[in-house]
Formats: sequence, C-alpha cells, structure tokens
Amino acid sequence: MTRYDLLVKGGLLVVPYHGEVRADLAVSGGRIAAIGDDLPTAGAAEVIDARDRLVLPGAVDAHYHLGIYRDLGLDAAEETRSSLVGGVTSVLSYFRTGQHYLNRTGSYREIFPEVLGAVQGRAYTDYGFHLAPMTVGQIAEIPSLVADHGVTSFKYYMFYKGFDLAANSRDARSFTMGDEYDLGHLYLILEQLARTQRDHPELRLSLSLHCEQAELMRVFIERVRASGAPQNLRAYSDGRPPLTEQVAIGEAATLAAHAGARVNLLHLSSADALESALTARRHHGTDMQFEVTLHHLCLDHETLDARGGLGGKVNPPIRTARDAERLWEGVRDGSVDWVASDHACCMEEEKGDELWPARPGFGGSALLYPVLLSEGFHRRGIPLTRIAELASARPARAYNLWGRKGSLTVGYDADFTVVDPQLEQEVRAELLLSGQDHCPFEGVRVRGWPVTTVVGGRIAYRLGDGGPEVADEPTGRYLRRD
Repeated sequence: MTRYDLLVKGGLLVVPYHGEVRADLAVSGGRIAAIGDDLPTAGAAEVIDARDRLVLPGAVDAHYHLGIYRDLGLDAAEETRSSLVGGVTSVLSYFRTGQHYLNRTGSYREIFPEVLGAVQGRAYTDYGFHLAPMTVGQIAEIPSLVADHGVTSFKYYMFYKGFDLAANSRDARSFTMGDEYDLGHLYLILEQLARTQRDHPELRLSLSLHCEQAELMRVFIERVRASGAPQNLRAYSDGRPPLTEQVAIGEAATLAAHAGARVNLLHLSSADALESALTARRHHGTDMQFEVTLHHLCLDHETLDARGGLGGKVNPPIRTARDAERLWEGVRDGSVDWVASDHACCMEEEKGDELWPARPGFGGSALLYPVLLSEGFHRRGIPLTRIAELASARPARAYNLWGRKGSLTVGYDADFTVVDPQLEQEVRAELLLSGQDHCPFEGVRVRGWPVTTVVGGRIAYRLGDGGPEVADEPTGRYLRRD
C-alpha cells in the first residue's frame, strides 16, 4: 500500500522564521504529511533525491499581470509555466477594467467570472487576483468580491489620473474607462475597505498602491521630451523621478491613516522612495507593507542603456545602481516585506524603438528564487530563511494565504522547490519558458537554480540533463483567500 505520494530525501529544508534543518519531507493528498529523519522510501510512489540540495517553500509571486497585453488564457498557460522555473508555485495577478486586459469596463459581478473562466484549467501554478476598482460602482462591489470570491486585496494606480500606462497620452479618462480617478476616488476605496474590514476581522483586507504623482510627472516628462537628450531608459527615469514616488507615498499614507485602511506600497524603486515609505510608516503607525521587485534590485538604467534598446522600460522606471543597493539594504534589514517580479509578458515588438509609445513591463517570475539566491544569499550573505520569507512567507501572510502557503509545515499545501545552490547558469530568454521573446536580465550569470518544482504535491517542473521539462497538464487552482 502506498504510504506517501511523494518523498523528498536528504534535503536542507529552509523553514521561514525557524531556520534550516536536514530532513526528509513526505507528501500525501497534496499536503505535507510528514517531516523527519530517514523516512522510509518503501511505499512512496515517487522519491526525489535532494542530497546537496535546498528545499524551499514555493514562492508566492504577489505581483503579476496575467493577460495585460495578450489573450488571458494564453498568458495563464505560458507565464505560469515560466514561473515554475523560478520556484514559484502561487501567483497573485492584478486585474482591472479599462484599456489592456479585456479592453472594456463594467461590473466585476459580470467581468470577474469571465476572467476566472479564461484562466481555469490553464495555469501551472495556483493563482489568485487583486482587483482594481476603477469606477464608483466597482468600489461598491468590494464587500461582495470579498464574500463571494475570496478577493481580499485591491489596487489603485496613482498616476492614472493624468496618464495612460506608457505615459504617452494624457487622456486618462478614455484609458481608465472610468469615473473621476483622483485622490477622492482613492479615498472612497480606502473608506469602503475599512468598512468591509470591520465585517471580516479574521482577514487582512488591503489596498496596493502604485505610487507616482501625476502632476509632477507632467512637468518632468515635458522637460525631458523637450531637452534634446537621448530618449532612453535614463530619460524615462528622469521623466518619472523618485520625487514623484515620494510625494505620492505621502499622499497615500495620509489618506490611508485617516480612513483606517491597510495598504501595501508596491515596487518601491529608489532610495528616496524607501526612505519616504519608512518615514510614513513610523509617523502614521498603520499597517503599511512594502514590496520591491527583482528588476529594481538588480538592474540600472546606465547598464541597460549601454546595451541599447527599450526592453527595460517599466513603471516605475529602472533607477541607478546606488538606488538598487539601498533597496538591498532594506531587504537585508527587514524594512522590505517581500520581493516580487511584477511579471508582465511584453514582446520585443511592443517595445519598438521610440521611448514614449513603448509598452512598459516584462517577465521575471522565472528568476524569483534564482536572483534572490544568487544576489541575496551568495553575494550579500542574506540568510536562507530570510530569502524564503521574502519570496514566500511574507506575501502569504500579507495576502491571507498563510496556513496553506508560505512554509514547509505539516498540513500546508505541498508547494515547494528543490534548488541546486551551486548551479550556475547564464540567463537566456529560452531558458525561462515564457512566451516573451526577450529578457532585460539576458546574459547575467546566476548561481542557484530550482531543479524541481512541486505544486500541490505533483512534480510540475524538472531541470533535466536535456533541459527544462514541464508537466503535461496544468493543475493550478484558484485561490480563494477567505
């Protein structure tokens, strides 16, 4: 009789908040069933030899954009497949109405089931959604989205009151297809979240914020475009400088504290933004959590501009190497709560050769654990437990997945990745198994790669001698976070 569906032998288990332990890990019925010394292989349906390997909890990539530029079902299949390469087993994707995604507006009561239907049966990882209330009517739907769909996190894009996604048009109303999208709209969302939170004390309901101030962007973008300077990634950063982040953080933090709502400050991109966020959190004393991305930690516009092209255009922009090092300090000292990819599959032809029309964003989920291990653990000595907390435990706790996701604990979902900590590879687009045909990290050598990724107790990905291998059928499930 089969005792275990899967048995992982001899790995170094990295357990968030606890430490590292050399032990076996057994899986039954999609959950972690046992952890112990020398668990018997007899009766195990499948055995993974994890000697000289790390076993880390599956990463929870909490910042993702399924279907932003492509068919939603296709994106779900190809991009969650790519996530497996990086040891990611759950993704939380942003969705909104307006241009891009489904290119329409309306009630989430009608639109969100369509979104779920498009992704169902296509995803290789488990998946959930953060939703953006773009209209007053959608703000009123927040209580039903929590109760009926287990959606517990929402989003507001602060620069949309003055620009489209690429910052190429100031016709924001036709872009959002919504109502007046200003600080008043933000405050209405925060009030509704605070009211709904009182009905769900067991949950953390939160609003995630893209913090860039539109009126200041207008001034700086006009200056940059008229300057005669090369219109490259440095120009994009100059047109959306850290000052725009600082001011937006102050505005958002003040309103959130007054409304009594919990917020997450997304993709802090600069030293100044991180300092402003820390100051706001100390001043207001509210539940305010901070995210940084792989690209803001590891890329700089000087290096990318020397290489040429606009593949690294993203919002907020790539900054300087000095900014990246300050963000790493925040990662090390605990100021930063989690690291995410902000994955948005964007083909090279959509970047083009003109800065302002170029679409922003790119994929990166396949590099989540590899970059954190290479740049964080190997290069900067950040402990493995902290790496696991940044990639898995902290986002799981922030977004109501703790207890199922985020740790290697008996009873948790059997989501984990087995990593060869010494395996070094050069980043190439084809290695990442994404639909995207380029990568801003191209050519970077990274040390520490997942060799097996397990989702819900099933092996979904292996890095074999012949290259990456993915399971024939996607088995990802929708994550109700209630």
